Amino acid sequence: MIKKPAFFIVALFVCFFVKAQSIDKIINVSEVNRIEKTLSSDDMKGRAIFTEGIDKAATFISNEFQQTGLQKLPGLDTYMQNFVLLKPVQVSASIILDNNKADAKNLMVVTPKKVIKINEQSGYEQEQVKSIDGFFKTASAAIKEGKKKIFWIDTSMSTIFPRLNFFKRSLDPGAGDVIFVLTSTIPKTFSIEATHNFEEKKLANVVGEIKGKTRPDEFVVFSAHYDHLGIGKAVNGDSIYNGANDDASGTTAVILLAKYFKALNNNDRTIIFVAFTGEESGGLGSGYFSNHIPPADVMAMFNIEMIGTDSKWGLNAAYITGYEKTDMGKILQKNLVGSDFNFYPDPYTEENLFYRSDNATLARLGVPAHTISTSKMDSEPNYHKVSDEISTLNMDNMAAIIRSVAISSTSIIQGKDTPTRVNTKDLK
Repeated sequence: MIKKPAFFIVALFVCFFVKAQSIDKIINVSEVNRIEKTLSSDDMKGRAIFTEGIDKAATFISNEFQQTGLQKLPGLDTYMQNFVLLKPVQVSASIILDNNKADAKNLMVVTPKKVIKINEQSGYEQEQVKSIDGFFKTASAAIKEGKKKIFWIDTSMSTIFPRLNFFKRSLDPGAGDVIFVLTSTIPKTFSIEATHNFEEKKLANVVGEIKGKTRPDEFVVFSAHYDHLGIGKAVNGDSIYNGANDDASGTTAVILLAKYFKALNNNDRTIIFVAFTGEESGGLGSGYFSNHIPPADVMAMFNIEMIGTDSKWGLNAAYITGYEKTDMGKILQKNLVGSDFNFYPDPYTEENLFYRSDNATLARLGVPAHTISTSKMDSEPNYHKVSDEISTLNMDNMAAIIRSVAISSTSIIQGKDTPTRVNTKDLK
């Protein structure tokens, strides 16, 4: 009775030692440095969307996926998941409420159509808004889901009305016709007309996969965003926001995880590796990706965001946003028994991080989608600054984190564990 636990511990140690020997050949400091150095170089010019710099980054990631031997997603000829967003410019607008002409400044139309002309008989869903609580989420969902809807915004909320321009920055061609009207009452009759011109904006996620051996229709996603802030106001002569930690570090992890799991080539579930665009602009890339994958088929999503600096617990530790919403964190920690690494619940819950990164869109659809990070959000000195450069990162710790993510995810990839789903009724 005494020898059995001892044997188990020895066997577990041997298992981790063998795994470590193998994984170190692929996920090591040299490779972390090579990839991170390229993505965060001045040559990428901060990787802002719609720039030459982000195109260079996408090409680099695509080449890494090709050299690794990843397969392209069904229906794609390249690793680029291209999509187009529309930037609307309002040419003219008019609004009549209960036979009274209202100021066009009190009208905002979010639509992918050049011309929109509606009245009370057009069948639009209507909602009066008197509180900001949950409003932006509801409005965003209406636009993404292609609804025809009018929000009557109470005049008590006039100060937030200009902020609705956020929704007009970029639109999916399949977006709904969503109209915002600032008014003290809901009119019985109305006439709304608006004309727009559109500028097409092209974006691309970079995506590859390794088909599952026995469960090819069940997906495990590893993701990070490869965009950043680009070029801004110079500080001490430096104007490039390199984004070494945010989020070249996460993208580096995705590339190396792809290389590791391709070398193993024994995954039962299909693994999808994706570098998202437009996270800094409201999750544009992850939103598009999430709308083109069946959420019920995604068993887990590992979104990796800012792992280049030490966590609040020091080395060999990271936190998981939304830890309490599924049992995924417990599964990962179970797979790390015998190692020095620990996953912790998010200690910065007041920052609402679970809803602020690329995991959020799929999480809202019930997917156990979490972000893994080490960023000290209460004291991260280089966050969104020109000083976010490779020299500020701990490469040894980054390599350790990426290896731990790989090992901890194994039972999910093999189909031995399936995390519980997010209860969408509990989401904000």
